[in-house]
Amino acid sequence: MGFLRAFISVDIPENILKEIEKIQKKLPAFEGKITELENLHLTLKFLGNVDEKILIEVKRRLKEIKYKKFEAKISEIGVFSPSYVKIVWVKLDNCYDLQRIIDEKLEDIFKKEERFMGHITIARVKYIKNKKYFLGELKKTEIPDGLKFKVKNFKLKKSELKPEGPIHKIIEEYRLE
Repeated sequence: MGFLRAFISVDIPENILKEIEKIQKKLPAFEGKITELENLHLTLKFLGNVDEKILIEVKRRLKEIKYKKFEAKISEIGVFSPSYVKIVWVKLDNCYDLQRIIDEKLEDIFKKEERFMGHITIARVKYIKNKKYFLGELKKTEIPDGLKFKVKNFKLKKSELKPEGPIHKIIEEYRLE
């Protein structure tokens, strides 16, 4: 037994991934990395490096969650800090309640999220030549209406960090009612 880098997430359906890819292609020039389609997801809770013994308890508790399927919608594009641009995201609305329930289930094992904002990281920025121009162009990026999908499950995943980027693998899947 050892430690796994683990997180809880919602996967994005193929049709929405294709729309996100179109948005990624419209991003203004920057030095950094576009998130690969297979790595696009909504992180509900990042657990970090977790002892596999604790993961057994996490799985048990996640199985207890009873929550209805719901619709999530991509609503906007943005960055966390205009003064220090590192992450470009699209916002995913309507996931807060599921995140809060997961947080409460695990609150005595993991620290609660202080300020959850449902987002999908679509790019990681290392350098921008003209920040004002970049942010202005980002504001002009249109998010097509109707980018929504039914969330039917969430997943516990492990993340293996490789030089070419992270590889995410499903540990367990939890169906919503």
